[in-house]
Amino acid sequence: MKYSICSAGFLLLAQLATAQTATDYANTIQAADLEKHLRVLAADDMEGRETGKAGQRKAADYIAKQFAAEKLQPIVKTEDGKTGYFQPFTLYQKTWGDFYVKAGDKTYTYPKDFIVNGLFGVMQEASFETIFVGYGIMTDTYNDYAKVNVQGKAVVILEGEPKKANGNYLITNSDKPSEWSSEENLRKKVTIAKDKGAEQIFIVSAESPEAYRRLVAERTALMGRFNRLSLKPAMEKIGAVGTFLIPQEMGAELLNTTPAKWQAAVAKISKTGKANSGALKGKISLKAERKDVLLESSNVAGFLEGTDKKDEVIVVSAHYDHIGVNPDGQVNNGANDDGSGTVSVIEIAQAFAKAKAEGHGPRRSLLFLTVSGEEKGLLGSQYYTDMSPVLPLDKTVCDLNIDMVGRVDDLHEGKSDNYIYVIGSDKLSSELHQISEDANRKYTALELDYKYNEPSDPQRIYYRSDHYNFAKHKIPIIFYFNGLHADYHRPGDDVEKINFKLAEKSARLVFYTAWEIANRDNKLVVDSNKP
Repeated sequence: MKYSICSAGFLLLAQLATAQTATDYANTIQAADLEKHLRVLAADDMEGRETGKAGQRKAADYIAKQFAAEKLQPIVKTEDGKTGYFQPFTLYQKTWGDFYVKAGDKTYTYPKDFIVNGLFGVMQEASFETIFVGYGIMTDTYNDYAKVNVQGKAVVILEGEPKKANGNYLITNSDKPSEWSSEENLRKKVTIAKDKGAEQIFIVSAESPEAYRRLVAERTALMGRFNRLSLKPAMEKIGAVGTFLIPQEMGAELLNTTPAKWQAAVAKISKTGKANSGALKGKISLKAERKDVLLESSNVAGFLEGTDKKDEVIVVSAHYDHIGVNPDGQVNNGANDDGSGTVSVIEIAQAFAKAKAEGHGPRRSLLFLTVSGEEKGLLGSQYYTDMSPVLPLDKTVCDLNIDMVGRVDDLHEGKSDNYIYVIGSDKLSSELHQISEDANRKYTALELDYKYNEPSDPQRIYYRSDHYNFAKHKIPIIFYFNGLHADYHRPGDDVEKINFKLAEKSARLVFYTAWEIANRDNKLVVDSNKP
């Protein structure tokens, strides 16, 4: 009995000592240090850290220097047989090369002056006659194509549908528009023009010049799909007919006329109630080059070797890339997305490195992995897991991924600044989920919000960050996230809007969870397969 009591006492003392040791090192993760690193990574001179650009490489250098300062091991094999912190990879991009429209003495360029719907290519500069085709509508009572031949020409079409002089819509003869004003029937206009043999299609926006410029800015991010990056060379099917959305002043230029004559031609449709197609004609030349570009990027990895279970590895990850600079020159600094996660990884690495230096190193190894290409489709983490894992995936215990922490989202604004969304903790391992819960209850007392963990989540957040590339290989994960806000992917995502005490608390939760996983006797079980 005495022996049992003594054993239980020693065990309790050991547990208390372990807990105190964990707390000592967790407390080295400080809000001030997180801010210090973030003010470097989210500064304007990082140019938004866009994948493959100079700012991303500059950020990678900074992260590698932090890993080196903490004496993390460089374990990525380099071409000269040595090791380094950088895991380089090549990305293949299909993008626009020379893309312009010339009319008279003016040259319009993409995307500054016009935007396009869909892919097409005109690889060598080509010339086209232009012709005004009104609203591009064909009905039994009103037909813009009745008296014109557009075969082989570039058509200039008005957005929307005509009105009478009294303000009623011509087709419905009422104050209510017809289906020709809908987005769906804009596509119908394009189909008709193609069927009639048009070589290029220019849709003149009904928006004011100011509203059109706002529209271009809003669509810039969506148009990024025309410049998609991939880890392998990609093929694309493109036609020769382009659909352009242009401002009104450009419409007049394409038809070799003045704004006044352009407005008169449009007004005549309202005045007469009849089509005025063919009233204006001109000439243009254009080029729309599609080309292949190779971009070089890299992940940054720092390794901390464990003791008796060093072959098993815990990955702590975040992406350090962002979306770069807007066409108007505004820098998207990405302080929250995902500078916040990146600096959390740096601070967690520092805490574990300090523990090891002072004789309290973890039993299992840790890989601190900051990846690029997340904003381009989770490409850096995909390269690591699918093509070139630095450490064996079958020895990878879990991935703790941090993306957008330290900023209160719209759902919690004015309600709570002591929460974290926990996503995926129970998807593959019930033990991981319990460890996370226990660590929070014991140390950090955050509100663990599982809203985005629900399979019914319409945002599908579980699939939208780098942890998913580990999860698809049946490696348990936790994704730590503070949610979306009005500055997501906008220039307003700045350091000044980060709640560093919340970021500190979130990073400490990741540390405590990693500490427990690294030092427990048994490897995490993979016993779940939840959607």
